[in-house]
Amino acid sequence: MKPARIPEPLVAPARWAELPWGDNHRAAIERQLQPWLAKMFGFHLLKVGNLSAEINTDTCAISHQFNMALQGENLQVMGEALQLPFAPDSIDACLLAHSLPWCGDPHRLLREIDRVLIDDGWLIITGFNPLSLARVGRIRTLFRKPRVPQWRSFTLMRQIDWLALLNFEVMHCGCFEVLPWQKSGGRLLNTHVPALGCLQMIVARKRTVPLTFTPMKNLRKKPQLRPAVGATRQY
Repeated sequence: MKPARIPEPLVAPARWAELPWGDNHRAAIERQLQPWLAKMFGFHLLKVGNLSAEINTDTCAISHQFNMALQGENLQVMGEALQLPFAPDSIDACLLAHSLPWCGDPHRLLREIDRVLIDDGWLIITGFNPLSLARVGRIRTLFRKPRVPQWRSFTLMRQIDWLALLNFEVMHCGCFEVLPWQKSGGRLLNTHVPALGCLQMIVARKRTVPLTFTPMKNLRKKPQLRPAVGATRQY
């Protein structure tokens, strides 16, 4: 297994249009997000990265939605994702739309998200499925110009393990978009063989288990003997 941390992060695209079938990817993610956005409430929705900024989340009830990246368009906050400039427990929901594939340290990014999320806060992660039919298409496009931006992909189980270490509860995980070159993404295949989809999504919530101090009882104290009911004295 390749290490998740790399010395230098890859160059992330500024728009979905820079990726092969990027517009189809964005539309597919927005369709998958619809039922979950309706369940999110709070005050602040953070979108990390330029790709997250292009995802339409207007159906979400959270009114204050803002985008953050190092540079780009339509950004309200400019900053480093590995050092989020927010106070702990201040964000209600966070969207990482294909942020991990170009992140130099995915573990650190998830720890930062865990720090700024409130208890029971929402986290949505999307990425590329390493076991998909689109891998063949990606190899073919590598020989074309301009070259496709390089990225990394992680299995769902690996990402779920990372979230488990941070005490996140996974509400949903799965793959979709089997045929990304079609606008429908291969609707029939998505129904029967979703594991071959080129995209994957994880919906999780931050859970905090309170640690209550319970003082230990004095084990050296001798137990008190209670007289038996109805006992008679013998002479």
